[in-house]
Amino acid sequence: MAKPVLGRGLSALLSGDPFSRQQTSPSQGSGASDAPLGGPLGGGQPQTPQVPDTRERIDKVTVSRVHPCPFQPRKNFALESLQELADSIREQGIVQPLIVRKQGDHFELIAGERRWRAAQMVGLTEVPVIVREADDRAVLELALIENLQRENLNPMEEALGYSQLISQFKMTQEDAAAKVGKSRAVVANSLRLLKLAPDIQTFVRDGRLSVGHAKVILGLDGWAEQNLASRRILEKSLNVRQTEELIAYLQHRPAEASASKKVGGMVPVDVHVADMERKLTERLGTKIHLRYRKGKGSLEIKFFSDDDLERILKLTGVDLD
Repeated sequence: MAKPVLGRGLSALLSGDPFSRQQTSPSQGSGASDAPLGGPLGGGQPQTPQVPDTRERIDKVTVSRVHPCPFQPRKNFALESLQELADSIREQGIVQPLIVRKQGDHFELIAGERRWRAAQMVGLTEVPVIVREADDRAVLELALIENLQRENLNPMEEALGYSQLISQFKMTQEDAAAKVGKSRAVVANSLRLLKLAPDIQTFVRDGRLSVGHAKVILGLDGWAEQNLASRRILEKSLNVRQTEELIAYLQHRPAEASASKKVGGMVPVDVHVADMERKLTERLGTKIHLRYRKGKGSLEIKFFSDDDLERILKLTGVDLD
């Protein structure tokens, strides 16, 4: 099944494939006669009106005039992957031009930073570009869309990209989700990763901990406990299910340690309750605490603003009207 196009997609930026419309110089025209519509000297059949030329213009600029964009959400570029691209460029050149916008006396990248970096590795002095007009918001949106479509962002870069859209351009989570063609729940769960302790964010960025591990660790509020959990996970190479057991123990330890008998050094906690708590957290996009004992208990749902409360109520089917 083909992967659905996200949001507006790059077609909004590229207006199609520039290489499907080869450039033609003014002297070549487009196959239509330069004679008046009535034909030479007024005789012959009328000519077909000439269609306006909407073809893309591809320019070449020096590599040094192209600068990376500060709104680019992707920060990590794997050297091995860049080397493979550089080898391809060395053999075939740059097949797809970079998309840039004019900024003073230089050009700022909108799309194609990997190609630009690889071109420098090869030693190219010029690169093909298409110049576009775009404001900061459009640049960030399109950079996010490009990378999400190609699955180039690591989880932390994706979360930071959403955060930048929301904070810098005063968007809601719903607005940001619509811009990049994701559900609000996906955006909310991605943003939750930014609540992780800085060291754990690095582990997720480097792939030492999975997003599955990270979501479970978020069940712990304090960075000290999060770091403790992450160290145990890495030291013992715990999988996600084992991590759920560890987090459940750490969550209930203060309240239950004195009243419960430890088994094997850990307080017995229902893993299914912890799993249900995690699923509710992901579904509602906020912190959930589920207490359960012999068919009784309580469910605590945290919210952080009136808008957040209204969002949660809508998700649970509560109509305020």
